[in-house]
Amino acid sequence: MMSDLLTPLLLPLMVATPLIAALVSILVGSKRLRVGISLLFAILQVLIALGLVLFLSTYQSAIRYELGGWGAPLGIDLTVDGLSALMLMLSSVLVLVLSLYSSQYFSHQDSVRFWPLWWLLIAGLNAVFLAADAFNIFVALEIMGLSAVALVSLGGSRAALMSALRYALVGLLGSLLYLLGVALLYRAYGTLDLLMLSTVADHNPLTWVSLSLISLGLLLKTALLPLHFWLPAAHSSAPAPVSAVLSALVVKASFYLLMRFWFDVLSPATNEIGMTALGVLGAVAIIWGCVAALRAQRLKLLIAYSTVAQIGYLFLLFPLATASGSSMINAGTIAAVVYFILAHALAKAAMFLAAGDIQSYYGHDNINKLKGLVLTLPMAVATFAIAGVSLIGLPPSGGFIAKWLLLESAISSGKWWWAVIMLMGGLLAALYIGKVLSIAFNQDIDRPTVHRPAQNRSAFYGFTLAILAVFCGFNTEWVLNLLEVQFERPLMTSGGVQ
Repeated sequence: MMSDLLTPLLLPLMVATPLIAALVSILVGSKRLRVGISLLFAILQVLIALGLVLFLSTYQSAIRYELGGWGAPLGIDLTVDGLSALMLMLSSVLVLVLSLYSSQYFSHQDSVRFWPLWWLLIAGLNAVFLAADAFNIFVALEIMGLSAVALVSLGGSRAALMSALRYALVGLLGSLLYLLGVALLYRAYGTLDLLMLSTVADHNPLTWVSLSLISLGLLLKTALLPLHFWLPAAHSSAPAPVSAVLSALVVKASFYLLMRFWFDVLSPATNEIGMTALGVLGAVAIIWGCVAALRAQRLKLLIAYSTVAQIGYLFLLFPLATASGSSMINAGTIAAVVYFILAHALAKAAMFLAAGDIQSYYGHDNINKLKGLVLTLPMAVATFAIAGVSLIGLPPSGGFIAKWLLLESAISSGKWWWAVIMLMGGLLAALYIGKVLSIAFNQDIDRPTVHRPAQNRSAFYGFTLAILAVFCGFNTEWVLNLLEVQFERPLMTSGGVQ
């Protein structure tokens, strides 16, 4: 069918669309026209991602596209399977909602700088999820990282500029470590194609060193404790939509790559000690991040520390993914973590948008000065509360499904101590979310000073994401079925099905 032959073309379009949007947003002088074109491109992104998801769901076949007809190892290939298609769908939906929010958030002067950087960031994200070789992943990470640094600096304050500088230095160090690991891989195997590496990579010291360097570089970008020092300041100082995309997508992109390298590309070089170490760091991040969030005085800083804690849950994948003495990967644990990524991205983006509305209205986000918030910004409070339901892991939210699957994996494998950490994290999350809500519902206040009138439409966008975070708890089977589409199956290529 003609539609089947055209489907692989959606892969380069997924990267080209945001690049074109970035170029157009530079050339257009009118803010209204710039916003209209950006929203049109955001809708197009959703349609392209939806087309990929529908194809994979229908045919249960991954897709590989050879740019210019030159395949690996000389050419540049783009690939998509069930996991990357889910990440692209999540990214496109969030980008559409955040673009709608940003159209009202930024002034004309700020929008001139925001939209080109925004679309470059999205192009880098999409390329990370689609790139089929390790070097092009590096290029995509650099585009994404430099764009994110510039977007953080849009806050304009001294704190935002210092946070952006720290973010840039950490990002460059992470990229350098990743590139060194990639260079060693090329020296050892003569190819950087991920699929080829997965078939030829062997258990030897060079591969182990390569994996260690790549992992350390990606851990810096993912902000796993104790490498998290840059994240709270960067996320809390950035404009609200930028904070949302950083927490929801950017740190998830580097974790996505860690999953790929540890469980697929370089799996022969992994060992139980390394996986347990990553799990321990994740467990410490859960507890420490929750305690830091509980002690935070600013709302955006609380949400940023919450991200540190939630990232910790993702790293429980490593000790739980394989049973002791077995090389079989627990598909249920993989599914749990992917579900956690989806639920957390939606909930955390919703929280940052709610915090942005609150900061715009009051001129600050000091938690202790938000008494009676429910009277002035009820939609923001509702958004925070509903998103909090998913972060805590209460039914029927997506966060509940993710934590249930993780708990089931921990108990069934006999590693009950990881389950204890998860339960403690849920209780601590309830405490810091309850702290904010108790102050918001405290009506013993004087009339607050209004910095800028509230906009009902902007409040609606965060509320929509919070509802989606709960709603994804009702679509478990669809997500799990899509994750079964892997590259071991026949690939749809630019020339048709192999």
